[in-house]
Amino acid sequence: MPEDNDLPLDRRTFLKAAAAAGATGLVTMAAPPFVRPAFAVVRSGRPSVSHGVQSGDVTTCSAVVWARADGPARMLVELAATPSFSDARHVRGPLADESGDFTAQLRLDGLAGGRDVFYRVRFADRHDEARAGEPVVGHFRRAPTSRGDVSFVWSGDTAGQGWGINPDAGGMRTYETMRQLSPDLFIHSGDTIYADGPLTETVELPGGSTWRNVVTPEKSKVAETLAEFRGNFRYNLLDDNVRRFNAEVPVLAQWDDHETTNNWYPGEILEDPRYTVTDVDLLAERANQAFHEYFPVGDTPRERGRIYRKVSYGPSLDVFVLDLRTYRGPNTANDQAGASEVTEILGETQLAWLKRELRRSKATWKAIASDMPVGLIVPDGPRQEGIAQGRPEVLGRELEMADLLSSIQAHRVRNVVWFTADVHYTAAHHYDPSRATFGDFDPFWEFVSGPLHAGTFGPNTLDPTFGPEVRFQRAADRPNQPPSDGLQFFGHVVIDGRSQVMTIRLMDVSGDVLHRVELEPEARR
Repeated sequence: MPEDNDLPLDRRTFLKAAAAAGATGLVTMAAPPFVRPAFAVVRSGRPSVSHGVQSGDVTTCSAVVWARADGPARMLVELAATPSFSDARHVRGPLADESGDFTAQLRLDGLAGGRDVFYRVRFADRHDEARAGEPVVGHFRRAPTSRGDVSFVWSGDTAGQGWGINPDAGGMRTYETMRQLSPDLFIHSGDTIYADGPLTETVELPGGSTWRNVVTPEKSKVAETLAEFRGNFRYNLLDDNVRRFNAEVPVLAQWDDHETTNNWYPGEILEDPRYTVTDVDLLAERANQAFHEYFPVGDTPRERGRIYRKVSYGPSLDVFVLDLRTYRGPNTANDQAGASEVTEILGETQLAWLKRELRRSKATWKAIASDMPVGLIVPDGPRQEGIAQGRPEVLGRELEMADLLSSIQAHRVRNVVWFTADVHYTAAHHYDPSRATFGDFDPFWEFVSGPLHAGTFGPNTLDPTFGPEVRFQRAADRPNQPPSDGLQFFGHVVIDGRSQVMTIRLMDVSGDVLHRVELEPEARR
């Protein structure tokens, strides 16, 4: 993935003198005139929702609702089948306090009725719940209980490579383009923040124009403390497009490396002068806590902080959300010929879970949400960051992938499609054993899209092991092209309820369709 050290940016960072906005937790900067406030919290003496609302991990009968308060307060949620809330059901939520950075999440079970669910979140005085602030409204669609149309969007990479919120350019506009498609859910494929990517107030663009960033104290240096990681997540929520999108489209969030630091792996000790905390495991622990505080992630059994999970969105779609970061071995040349700890990327437990859950899935389509691509070579200096390593033999981390693909074939698991981001361009790849040096698998598709709001790069080279072929790609004209150049990408997927045909469209920030693929479902034999 793109490294900050490769960017044609002024790497100096500086901290603006900040005026604290009382107990709101919302930072307002002493900033030049071009920085317009993304939104304001009106103090009424009652608790307020400070950063919008979100929903996530929606199924046929459950969902998670999220909000952040401007201080210690009790979360109160109303649910209704119509936007009038005439039939509202009231649910008392958890206490938002300092231990969770005043965020609160409420799992809603037993949802029934129509697919549309409207909700209102307000926060109340923890000592007197009659003293509640103004509500903020959100909406999500429950997964269908029978075969019906299903749609989702996916992409990754938000606020990376020096490109933050620029109000003069309309902010993070890809989120608004996706919102207008009214998808049922959004898969954020990782790099949800850039904790290792400080922002400067201005970036000079080719031709002499200037990109202007909103900058907060936490975004002016690399994140090391828990407070700084939390501030990176809050930063994205300053954008109007993001908050509007979050209120209407539920998210399935996963992480990759930039939630912690570039290209990290467990056990790594950083050699980066920007960091005083060099223990990556400690940084990752703090990043993981902030990730779970700021995304509505459903419960995962047995393991606190776990990100990989299956989310069933009705009879047509199961989404398998992977974590290729937490359980990997060190980044090496990735050319080990035999199985060992250093070849892991999924890890033994996650790999066994994925094979088992794919076998059990009765959904027509199995969408594997991967935070890294299968066959693209992603270097980490002289080492390899991803699964692939460029040689035709099954080596290194490809051993796990070969095991997985062989299991899918052996158990006749049909209609498996991979969706990913990471490399900051968009592409459609088809893998086929007839082109491969390893042939013990069924053909499959992988679709790549991103960035949402970051520098555009690519294209990367494909590894021949699993027989990939580029059917389409659109990449940068030069490294780290800014969002203002329009090369921001996402994908849109629609599953037809009657035919079960899956249509994948690769799209750009303007809403233009760049490439389209229709996949017919194959019956399980």
